[in-house]
Amino acid sequence: MTTPIDTPARVLARIIDTSQPATLLCCGQTAKQVAAVWQQQAGQGQQLMTLDTTDPNAHMPPDQVPDLVLITDTLEHLPFGEGALLLGQLRNYGARQIAVLAPQTPAWGFTDFLGLGFQRHAELESENGALTLYTYNLDTYNHKRAWNNPDNWANPHMWGKTWW
Repeated sequence: MTTPIDTPARVLARIIDTSQPATLLCCGQTAKQVAAVWQQQAGQGQQLMTLDTTDPNAHMPPDQVPDLVLITDTLEHLPFGEGALLLGQLRNYGARQIAVLAPQTPAWGFTDFLGLGFQRHAELESENGALTLYTYNLDTYNHKRAWNNPDNWANPHMWGKTWW
């Protein structure tokens, strides 16, 4: 749990500090404010990209895979399908880390984020009410399974040779 002095902006700033991204994609007012501070403090070679909160799926950067994505003040204003498409595209295009601050709404629940591969990390208070921080990290999303190797299969000598 976070301490009461944690604000959404401070939590997002800590995420930026710990991940040290070279490219940052942000969507939403709070995310843009934190990203602007990061851009001022970051050295040359760091790239900031933004998405419009009204239709973020329309202007997805096709040629750039961001190291970190920050999303705030967005999902609660989009239909569920559009929000799920946004998160799914960012994840599937290879974003290394995604942090989403979302309010408790009937459209978005814990299982919706869980189904997209996110983990719940914190409950925060803001001027507009309670927010939940959900994160996705490509490096820790799909852990290595001990059984997924040729030694644990019926025909280990056929591993990688035959596809059915």
